[in-house]
Amino acid sequence: MKISSLVRVHDPAIRALHLTWIAFFITFYVWFNMAPLASSMLASNDWLTRDDIRLFAIANVALTIPARILIGMALDKWGPRRVFSLLMIVMAIPTLFFAFGDTKMQLFVSRLVLSSVGAGFVVGIHMTALWFKPRDIGFAEGFYAGWGNFGSAAAAMTIPTVALVLFGGDDGWRYAIATSGVIMAAYGVFYWFAITDGPTADTHKKARKTGALEVSTYRDLALLVVFTVPLIGILSILVYRVQRMGYIDGFVATICYASIATLVIYQVWQVLRVNLPILRKGVPKDDRYPFSSVAALNTTYFANFGAELAVVSMLPMFFQETWGLTPVTAGLIAASFAFINLVARPMGGLVSDRMGNRRFVMLAYMLGIAIGFALMGLLNSAWPLIIAIAITIACSFFVQGAEGATFGIIPSIKRRVTGQVAGMAGAYGNVGAVFYLFIFMFVDASTFFFIISAGALASWLICYFWLKEPEGGFDEEYVLSSVDEAIAAQAARKKETEAELALIFAGSERVALAEKADSLTVTARFRDLDDLRAALSRLGPKSGGQPAEPAE
Repeated sequence: MKISSLVRVHDPAIRALHLTWIAFFITFYVWFNMAPLASSMLASNDWLTRDDIRLFAIANVALTIPARILIGMALDKWGPRRVFSLLMIVMAIPTLFFAFGDTKMQLFVSRLVLSSVGAGFVVGIHMTALWFKPRDIGFAEGFYAGWGNFGSAAAAMTIPTVALVLFGGDDGWRYAIATSGVIMAAYGVFYWFAITDGPTADTHKKARKTGALEVSTYRDLALLVVFTVPLIGILSILVYRVQRMGYIDGFVATICYASIATLVIYQVWQVLRVNLPILRKGVPKDDRYPFSSVAALNTTYFANFGAELAVVSMLPMFFQETWGLTPVTAGLIAASFAFINLVARPMGGLVSDRMGNRRFVMLAYMLGIAIGFALMGLLNSAWPLIIAIAITIACSFFVQGAEGATFGIIPSIKRRVTGQVAGMAGAYGNVGAVFYLFIFMFVDASTFFFIISAGALASWLICYFWLKEPEGGFDEEYVLSSVDEAIAAQAARKKETEAELALIFAGSERVALAEKADSLTVTARFRDLDDLRAALSRLGPKSGGQPAEPAE
């Protein structure tokens, strides 16, 4: 795939890529629409304080972690078109609640729920994987994520103007946020009708189970349990921080800790419930995949995307205090860290496609991150500012290139569970952000950069030993196992059966075939007894007697 291919909008795959990154862009625009308006919110509401704004910022990332896991499961079952559309439409509701909230609690709760919109990232990753072949997936995923992530920067640059110039007044910020939510809902409706789950009806492969990620061996099952605990457990850090700030008391915190522990136990039970029957039955050799690769990519996204979110939050203050800059100048310099994403992330995917070895590219990027943050840890006021800026941009190039390389590998690990793998790795990015921001409470900026550097180096070591080059990572088509083909054949038989049932029960308002436990259930609904008897009469001659009374 060439960069020039991006202008060929008549190509269905390119059109799907553009439709999907726009959806991602809008969700990130809405997700980060509060920070640029914080000053306006404080100025127009004397009952709000800076501590409230900080609490809302924490809430803004809190539920993204479990949401990415749940959305990953949902899109493997229902496909990315439905999930992305519904996510955009449903998340418009808390956006409007936040826009017109009149109490601190209303704003806090709506922002907490709205944080789920950050899960849109993993949906687009799966949709893009459905449209592009393995040899092109790195650049396609990098372009999607790079331009989608730009939504956060676009919000910072444009939404204050919308609030102050287009609407104006004390409530201008409310109308600006509400408008972004309405646009997101409208695009969700448009996306439903504008795109399909891949070029053909059978492109989307459903997982056998959606409660938890499938694994191939008992060793992988143990590793999956280990990597499942932090996904929910990290929320306890947020509870600890919120309690220390005085927003909840010890009793409420205890309830929160107990709830988190319950969720962790439930999720581990789901992992065991899904996988133990599969492992006891035996996994065919051609259906196995190394979960260690998923675990390694979890650590890379923890170390690159987690570092990005954390560093963006503290970089303006670092430049302002170290070189004595004005807030505006420091903010513009710090913005370069996020702005380079437009080029660096697609470049990371493109390099992953072209080098012929995705594992080597991943290792090179992670080593670059470790060196880059180590150099940033050495920066102080004695360094020329221009050199500091150059090091910051170079470090950002490796950080966001590594993000592109991470999702250049994920679609080729195990086609059937791409959504869940992307959801888990994406959630680990937020786990990294929460962990690093928590650490930053106790150390200075230089020490903080050295800690992030150490995290990247640890991820490099894990990748060196665990990350495997994905099978068929540069082929024309994704590798399918005998189980994948059996699932596809079963889905085709189910469609044929549903078509036959529709003919048999002609006159019914609804005929449905559902799998429940180890059996199938057929339901049909008729307007009246005559329609029902007409349908049964088509079966009657074969039975040779009176038809049985139906349950529905």
